[in-house]
Amino acid sequence: MGRYSEPLAAKFADLAGVHSGQRALDVGCGPGALTAQLVERLGTEAVSAVDPSPPFVAAVRARFPEIDARSAVAEELPFPDDTFHLALAQLVVHFMADPVAGLREMGRVTRPGGTIAACVWDHAEGPVSTFWRAARELDPTVRDESELAGAREGHLAVLCTAAGLTDVESASLTVEARFDTFGEWWEPYTLGVGPAGDLVAQLDDTQRDALRTRCAELLPPAPFTITASAWCARARS
Repeated sequence: MGRYSEPLAAKFADLAGVHSGQRALDVGCGPGALTAQLVERLGTEAVSAVDPSPPFVAAVRARFPEIDARSAVAEELPFPDDTFHLALAQLVVHFMADPVAGLREMGRVTRPGGTIAACVWDHAEGPVSTFWRAARELDPTVRDESELAGAREGHLAVLCTAAGLTDVESASLTVEARFDTFGEWWEPYTLGVGPAGDLVAQLDDTQRDALRTRCAELLPPAPFTITASAWCARARS
């Protein structure tokens, strides 16, 4: 996902208005795609990051030893009120146990008038849309990511409003990724990561081969470029 999340991070940081002199929190930092953008723009001393996965926290600490990286969930951020100028969540809200509580916590740790921003892949036009189309064609009972928080137009704004945030605005960001071979596109789905990876892991060999074949039929001949869009919301604390 890094080939999508890294260019998305640059556009997301622009949308959030990240600039020198601010202090920022990366909520659900993962391996650090957005963290890297924040460090580049603000410096290590001005960036904090949290993630519930200890391996991700360890990876970010190894990559940026001087930042404040902690293991924590969005719903219980380990920071005092009014700590940051910005609290950002890239590709995280849909994995929160309670998205409204997570966004409310982001507002709590952000100074009055500060920025809270979040983005989630558009289910219909995101990087895994072709995968889910193929999966549903082969098995209409498959539950895709369309019901996840923020994956449909306007839903992030609804969640931000429910969390008590103000001046909520919606936007969409688009990035591209090039693949030289179909195998390069398919291989990440075999790693068991995320909802798509979970589905592949549950299939038997025949079902997995059928899904792989259908995906190849739906994609252009290699090399090809995938365009992926993310829904975004920006608000004030």
